[in-house]
Amino acid sequence: MNRFIITTTEIEKKEYRIAALCDDRKKLIEVVPESLTGTSLLGNIYIGRVENVVKNLNAAFVRIAPGQNCYLPLQELKNPVFTKKQSEKKAICAGDELLVQVVKEALKTKDPSVSTNLTFTGKYVILTTGKRKIGVSSKLGNEKREELLNTVKSFLPKEDQLKCGVIIRTNAAQASKDELLFELIQLEKEVERSISGSKHLNCYSLVHKEDQPWKKMLNGLYETDLEEVVTDDRTIYESICGMYGIGTEQLVTGGSIKSRVDEVLTGHGLKIRYYNDEMISLAALSGIASQLHDALRERVWLKSGAYLVIQPTEALTVIDVNTGKNIAKKEMQENFLKVNIEAAEEIARQIRLRNISGIVIVDFINLESKKAEMELLNAFGAALKKDPVPTQIVEMTKLGLVEVTRKKIKKSLRESLS
Repeated sequence: MNRFIITTTEIEKKEYRIAALCDDRKKLIEVVPESLTGTSLLGNIYIGRVENVVKNLNAAFVRIAPGQNCYLPLQELKNPVFTKKQSEKKAICAGDELLVQVVKEALKTKDPSVSTNLTFTGKYVILTTGKRKIGVSSKLGNEKREELLNTVKSFLPKEDQLKCGVIIRTNAAQASKDELLFELIQLEKEVERSISGSKHLNCYSLVHKEDQPWKKMLNGLYETDLEEVVTDDRTIYESICGMYGIGTEQLVTGGSIKSRVDEVLTGHGLKIRYYNDEMISLAALSGIASQLHDALRERVWLKSGAYLVIQPTEALTVIDVNTGKNIAKKEMQENFLKVNIEAAEEIARQIRLRNISGIVIVDFINLESKKAEMELLNAFGAALKKDPVPTQIVEMTKLGLVEVTRKKIKKSLRESLS
């Protein structure tokens, strides 16, 4: 079972709030660092002004703040909400003011990307203004999918009359009908407030601020896969308890001498704990601090004695698998396959942990058998499927290089910590 940890630590002389998912061996699976001095635009909704439309790029450039331009692909122009329209004859033109949501952070020299498909994310459901359909997570079984669809459809108008699209998340399987519909109602109100309220706001106004990174990450995790959520921040601890329906009155003991409760269980048996040991920090105790430093290094050692070399470049990331000390001659090809499979699992973890995106080229140890190559690719594909960010194997080339692509959404771990 996994643990979710929220703490603060210093990395390269900067203070960060770290949200980390760890496995039962205390190894980091995913990390979201949040600078305590900077701010993130990702997920925020603004009233932007169209600066210009570039036809050959099929895109527009939208300014969301003085000096901050964003890239809007015109295929993302879905049911746009305009607050000011220059011409009714054109779908979009310079001078138009409309609601846009930041969907990709600025990456290197590229501007942030925005969309008019506004998304409001909850623990159980997601509402979208662009795609007005009802869908459900493909990770759920057919029976549960049908049950949840019927619950939501019985509450909403017919699909052709929907004001928003609804995506039912995997976590909804653990929610009661009342919990699911309550969140749906709250999100509908948030959508209505954002759209109607924007009519009275000036250009560049922040219409909707995205949840803090730790909260968004926790909302996206499947509760039954978690054993514990722990933090050393009392305010965050109480906020997490509130997310799981545990009120502040339950965090204080009764009797003549009242004291704070530092550990609670949710209805599904998830432990939420406040860590307050002054002798050793949570970051040090959990190993987060040291593992984050390791995640910024090129070389990653494997248990077998082999190692990975991870080298990001401007265009792509190259990962090389080396036998290292593991050079036993006996049954060499069988040994190479074992090392490659071990490497494949670690590479999948490192890609997610380091938030490596775009094109990834993996140079595994050469295998002579096609059967062994297929076994390796199947193992690698299964490991990559655990990543919530769309990641896929493109092919193994004639030179034995494996091409992988991963959707770009946020900065890499290295860029976030620089």
